Amino acid sequence: MKTAVTCLCAVWALAAGLTGAAALDYPTRTIRMVVPYAAGGPTDLAARKVAELLAARLGQSVVIENQGGGGGTPGTAAVAAATPDGYTLLVGATGPLVVSPSIRKLTYDVNEDLKPIAEIWRSSQLLAVNPKLGVKSVAEFLVFAKKNAGKITVGTAGNGTLPHLLMVLMNREIGIQLVHVPYRGTAAVLPNVLGGQIDAIIGDVAVIAPSVKSGSLVALAVTAPERSSLLPDVPTMSESGHPSLVAESWYGLMAPAAVPDTVMKKLVPAVQASLRDPSFQAALQKQGARVVATSPETFGAHITDETKKWGPVARAAGLQ
Repeated sequence: MKTAVTCLCAVWALAAGLTGAAALDYPTRTIRMVVPYAAGGPTDLAARKVAELLAARLGQSVVIENQGGGGGTPGTAAVAAATPDGYTLLVGATGPLVVSPSIRKLTYDVNEDLKPIAEIWRSSQLLAVNPKLGVKSVAEFLVFAKKNAGKITVGTAGNGTLPHLLMVLMNREIGIQLVHVPYRGTAAVLPNVLGGQIDAIIGDVAVIAPSVKSGSLVALAVTAPERSSLLPDVPTMSESGHPSLVAESWYGLMAPAAVPDTVMKKLVPAVQASLRDPSFQAALQKQGARVVATSPETFGAHITDETKKWGPVARAAGLQ
């Protein structure tokens, strides 16, 4: 019996040694970066640039794997359950990391099953209206909305998205009754708001900006703390007198929670260097986004703060 136990301990020690050695040699093969959304959108394009720069610094290929659907939760769950060896990473976002965990039981726990690596970028949302509405500012829009309670329709990228929650917050904070019309993505809203079937849109500034520049839509305010480089003449919500409506979409890299510290010590500096690359910053600026490049600890604290802010709003909206 003593011999059997000794042998078993030797096997465990050997396995631990091999695992440790593999972590020290990281990376030795291709890394998967899961984007829990469909290919072709702003998130996917930015993630591909990060993957390209990260591969150059790590000396191994980093491939994007799109796992769309379910508001990003299936793709997030897949990474949370993946082998914690540093070869499966997640491009995490507000929906699957903050909103969905606040309103229903999931197969993953953000705090227990995922480890922050770095917040990557943030992008503003934009409130814009059809010109036929006849309003030119947030103040005029709110006066019009109060006079037409329950009649003004606002299209967003879908239920539980940040634009939807912003609309819910507007209704609650200002005492108006905007009507939500969910779509499958910001781009899907545009034809109907341009055609006048709905009155307004809240969505990614990069997607809506061309319609504003052409005069097809009237931009009222961006929701970021600062004005957007894409629409520098459009005021912020704070400048418009509503600082409680400041919000940004954000994205960051995460790994399965038990990823070894030796892997993190290689991965984190490589990610930070990639985010500081001028080509990446230029690519994001074209989309009206800004690079954040926070530490793992700061990114984790941001997720906690966002959950405290948006969790109650999501529950108040009756999301499930």
